[in-house]
Amino acid sequence: MITSLYIENAVAAHPHAEAVRARFPDARVIACERYGEVFNPKAQNFRLQKQHPALILARKHQKFVLPAPAGYGIGGERNYYFSHMLNCLYDCRYCFLQGMYQSANYVLFVNYEDFQQQIRETCRETPDSEVYFFSGYDCDSLAFEPVTGFAQAFLPLFAELPNAWLELRTKSTQIRSLLNRAVVPRCIVAFSLSPETVADKVEARAPSVAKRIEAAAKLQQQGWQIGLRFDPLIYQHDYRRQYRDLFEQVFAVINAETLHSASLGVFRLPEQYFKKIHKLYPDEKLFASPLQTASGMVSYRADLEGAMMADCTAMLLEYIPRTKFFPCVL
Repeated sequence: MITSLYIENAVAAHPHAEAVRARFPDARVIACERYGEVFNPKAQNFRLQKQHPALILARKHQKFVLPAPAGYGIGGERNYYFSHMLNCLYDCRYCFLQGMYQSANYVLFVNYEDFQQQIRETCRETPDSEVYFFSGYDCDSLAFEPVTGFAQAFLPLFAELPNAWLELRTKSTQIRSLLNRAVVPRCIVAFSLSPETVADKVEARAPSVAKRIEAAAKLQQQGWQIGLRFDPLIYQHDYRRQYRDLFEQVFAVINAETLHSASLGVFRLPEQYFKKIHKLYPDEKLFASPLQTASGMVSYRADLEGAMMADCTAMLLEYIPRTKFFPCVL
């Protein structure tokens, strides 16, 4: 999978970096001073790099934990996100990462201990309040788990912090590390789901929706808290039927009574990101949808967006109580 491995000089002897390097004994290894030398230069071809991405091992120096965007949450008042990795194994056409970054290469920050320390400090600030941490904002939380060991490293921390919640956002079926350990009560494994016909068109390289639902069901049966993230809602002329079929498919195997939460979110991209992605994929039918630009964001027309949210909300609430529903309002 990985044929080129860039390693910052400062982390070359870090145990985590050494472990990752050992997984790719045949990879070409290139030393660098800072990961930005490889990741940030302009005039890189994201689309071409996506075919054979390199892996960059680096150290993150600051801002290990950041406040979550407004409207992003599942009921908590203190919401944060953190990113142990930049870029994703999958190639979803609507993903904002394609517009945010110059490079399709993966960056893995190996100094997990610094992330963990800031998570502890953040929890200590309000010991009597629950604090929610979201992983999977700049990457998929579990897709690269066999290489990164992310969940294996962080779940013990959240098991010991009495006021910390962790959401692992994923489209992955890499759940072995979770099935092979004790359940962490304050961890939500949140699966991003779309109708199969939509996923087949715009979620390249991701596991099928049926496989994701199967993985969620296995975890739920073992006692893990499961979240369902229908985000972003993608317009098709028969979207009502597609999402009705998806909800029926999901709740045929997912127990709504023990489900932690479900959310809906609309398709939105910053205008600058949208233009960059559209240039990468000018023939993508997704971008020929009834879109509009307002306040620097590209989204569906307000009337269509409102109708999709209303219709899908009504259908979803046929299966779950409103107390478990958290629409993403931006």
